[in-house]
Amino acid sequence: MEISGLIVVNKPESVTSHTAVARVRRLFGVEKAGHTGTLDPLASGVLPVLVGRAVKAAEFLAESDKHYRATLTLGVSTDTEDKTGTVLGKSDAIPDEAAVLAALSRFRGAVEQIPPMYSALKVGGRKLVDLARRGETVERQPRKITVHRLEAEKIDERNYALDAVVSKGTYIRTLCADIGRALGCGGMMSSLVRVEACGYTLDRAATPDELAEMTEEERLARVIPAEDLFPAAEKLSPAPFFVRLFRNGLRIEAKKLGLGGALPGTRFRLYDGGVFFALAEAKEPDEERNETGTVIAPLRQFDL
Repeated sequence: MEISGLIVVNKPESVTSHTAVARVRRLFGVEKAGHTGTLDPLASGVLPVLVGRAVKAAEFLAESDKHYRATLTLGVSTDTEDKTGTVLGKSDAIPDEAAVLAALSRFRGAVEQIPPMYSALKVGGRKLVDLARRGETVERQPRKITVHRLEAEKIDERNYALDAVVSKGTYIRTLCADIGRALGCGGMMSSLVRVEACGYTLDRAATPDELAEMTEEERLARVIPAEDLFPAAEKLSPAPFFVRLFRNGLRIEAKKLGLGGALPGTRFRLYDGGVFFALAEAKEPDEERNETGTVIAPLRQFDL
């Protein structure tokens, strides 16, 4: 039986996301496996791992917001923006709690963030982290992100526990460094736990070691089927004729499927004989295709 779906992994600290995925691949005996958003080795927490044909869902799941808990350490700046880096500066002029909490308001909502040099992003076809390790620094364009929630609780004079819900592409260590700069004392991230990603929380996750200790039956019970990865998408069971058209990648007018009122952007889970086979989306008509109304377009097939 081919295994296909998502496993919610609790990635341990000091383990790379690549290593965690490789271990899941071996444990489940699959050829294809991948994650929906990397976690730095320093970080632990939710790492959704897709296996089998479900790897095709990665681009859709990566769009989701993420929930983190981190430790912000004030008075220290590093080149990696976390405790693993080389210290660039120190300060004993630590603002009081009221000033720290007030500064957070600048980072809530829609803001811009400059990606760190120590990241896997590419500039001119080269990874920033590779350039950084050679001592090079290049200009990076700020990216728009959304910080839906950002709260802090004082641990001691220098350390604060952050609770943040952020959009795709947000670097929590950069957020920590930016807060430190705004306070004038510098800051870095000294710990990070991802408590939710793609709608899956830490209480549903298992470490690679825990998965290894399970029986095969227990491991298989943790595989979330591909169709369950899109709970907001409506179920649609087209007639066999339309199933064939969808399988050939064709767009079908919504009214022919009884979906004349479908709004563009609405997604559908397509079923063939009760078996999920594709994700589709309602789209605006394309005049060049002679389409006169909303169409339902297949996005990805999951049984091929």
